[in-house]
Amino acid sequence: MVEKKITKNQPGLLASLDKLVSPLTRGDPESALRWVCKSLRKLSDELRSQGYEISHTTIGELLRDLGYSLQAPRKTEEGGNHPDRDAQFNYINEKTLQFQKLDYAVISIDTKKKENIGNYANKGKEYQPKGNPEKVKVYDFIDKKKGKVAPYGIYDIRRNEGFVNVGISSDTAEFAVNSIRKWWYKMGRSIYEHTPVLLITADCGGSNGNRVRLWKIELQKLADELNKDIHVCHFPPGTSKWNKIEHKMFCHISKNWRGKPLISRQVVINLIGNTTTKTGLKIQAELDSNMYQKGRKISDQQLAEVNLVKEEFHGEWNYTIKPKKQ
Repeated sequence: MVEKKITKNQPGLLASLDKLVSPLTRGDPESALRWVCKSLRKLSDELRSQGYEISHTTIGELLRDLGYSLQAPRKTEEGGNHPDRDAQFNYINEKTLQFQKLDYAVISIDTKKKENIGNYANKGKEYQPKGNPEKVKVYDFIDKKKGKVAPYGIYDIRRNEGFVNVGISSDTAEFAVNSIRKWWYKMGRSIYEHTPVLLITADCGGSNGNRVRLWKIELQKLADELNKDIHVCHFPPGTSKWNKIEHKMFCHISKNWRGKPLISRQVVINLIGNTTTKTGLKIQAELDSNMYQKGRKISDQQLAEVNLVKEEFHGEWNYTIKPKKQ
């Protein structure tokens, strides 16, 4: 093999190449290629400046032998690392398992990022006739007539089923709770009507954040309406990727519509509703044409009237909202 011969004739070549591309050099300001793209040709130029004779194509072969491949950065670094982060994960897991054993409803909720409606580029690729890619707008300036949509998802962990309420207004706590309400009447009630409780797992931020007063006010209305205790467990700040809905439902929706322009609200509904997986995921989607008011103020008195019981362990993350006695 060429690579064996070239490395035998030029001792130190492999070690020098490995040093150039090693992740350990990322924090070294003296690294020769710290501030440039590490293309094969630039790696070749750098090695030549060190006295080695090697082509960029041979470098590609050597890199494969060293275990390197082209990869995009992966988002793994999170925000603040709370000291009780893992303990809260365990708390949520144990409570989820406990409720599932009793056949109680356990749902994971979140809002998917807002999407522009119109003939805009959507990340990803799909098969098209060769040389005839789908034509989309160059710029992503929002179409004021079509606007954006905010898909709010509810994922039933036990049944591997989901519901997405596609809003056209603001992503508020009222919108979030109304999405849960719609899931209940469309999918949940026929299965869980006999159960006395509902468990919600959610992020700490956004419209369903643990500090959002309106979230608790609206959940009180839902608890009264359903006559059920609503248990809520929030993931610690900066750990939203651990929320089940992210990797059990939203990621599959994104795959299903990759490369497809979201030209209308109905297209969004159809693409979400037709998302399936080999493990049997089923999703229903519906348009929510309600207009939700931003910036609603909740007084201390209104918040105090919520029948909220905090758990002993991190009551700011784990609490139950009970129906008020009629």
